[in-house]
Amino acid sequence: MAQLNPRITADVIEANDFPELSQQFNVMGVPKTVVNGVEELVGAQPEAQLMTAIRAALARASENA
Repeated sequence: MAQLNPRITADVIEANDFPELSQQFNVMGVPKTVVNGVEELVGAQPEAQLMTAIRAALARASENA
């Protein structure tokens, strides 16, 4: 998604190289996707599951605004 849309950013981080981040985000399996710091997915997920997490993160942001 980040490759297709300039409004989306993505970072890929090697968990073994950044143990502090791994601990902060409680990485127990990879890949781990964190959406806006509030929604998390572990393992390869279908696009529909990722979209559900994105919508949930957006809803939380709207509630907190």
